[in-house]
Amino acid sequence: MLGTDARLMEQVSDLPLDMPKPVAPDVFVVDSVLRRPLGIVLPVRMTVIRLPTGGLLLYSPTRLTPALQSALESLGPIRHLVAPNIEHWLFLKQWQQACPDAVTWAPPGLRKRRQVRRSGVRVHHDLGQTAPREWGGIEVVPVPGFGFREITLFHQASRTLMLADLVLDLPREQVPALVRPVAGWLDIVGSNGKPPVYVRAVIKLRRRAARDAVKRLLALNPERVVFSHGPWFRQNGVVQLRHALRWLLPD
Repeated sequence: MLGTDARLMEQVSDLPLDMPKPVAPDVFVVDSVLRRPLGIVLPVRMTVIRLPTGGLLLYSPTRLTPALQSALESLGPIRHLVAPNIEHWLFLKQWQQACPDAVTWAPPGLRKRRQVRRSGVRVHHDLGQTAPREWGGIEVVPVPGFGFREITLFHQASRTLMLADLVLDLPREQVPALVRPVAGWLDIVGSNGKPPVYVRAVIKLRRRAARDAVKRLLALNPERVVFSHGPWFRQNGVVQLRHALRWLLPD
C-alpha cells in the first residue's frame, strides 16, 4: 500500500481515487493518496456523512480536486470539516478556501501547534465528548494518549465507525521493497490492524482512559469500521475492531 511512482499511486487505494463512493445510506468514502518525503506515497481515506439537515460532514479531509468538490456538492452542501488528530489536518486549508462557510472541528490543542498556526488553518471549535446538536445521530468518542488524542465518530443509523490512525492495515505484499524497512520499523506491515508503534506507545501512556474509550467503541457494536490507511472493515466491524485493538485491551 505504499508506492514510489505514479504507477503505484493507483495501487495504494481503491479506485476511483478522489471520488465519493457509497458504503451505506448517507455514508461515503473517498480514497486518495498522500505524498510523503523520499517519494513515498501513502494511501489515505476520508469518510463523508450526510447529516439529517442535508449538509455534509467531512471526516479526515483528503486532497481537494474540482471534480471531488463538485461530486460532493451534488450530495449536499459541505458544512463541517473534522480533523481527527494531530496528523490528519494537512488538507484543511484547501477545503477552507473552497468552502468558506464550512465549520472546522479538531481535538483540543491542535490549533496551538506551530505547524498549524503557520499554515493558516483555522480551527473554529474543539471537539469534546459530545457531538454538536446539528450532527444528530452521531456519537463522539475521543481516544486519549500522551500528547495525542484521536476523535472517533459513530454514525448510528448505519452503524459506521470512523477512525483515522487508531487502526491501520497494510498488507506486506503491497509494500514496495524499497520502503519495507521503514514500514517494518513502524510495525505497520502485516499488523492485522495495529497502528504504528509510536501511536501505540503514546496511547499506552494513558492506558486506563484509552481502554475505557475502546470499550465504548466496542459497545457501539459497529457493523463497519472505516479508517485512513489500508483496507477498512466492511462487515463484522466489532469483531475485527476487537482484534485490531488487542494490543490495548486487557487479556
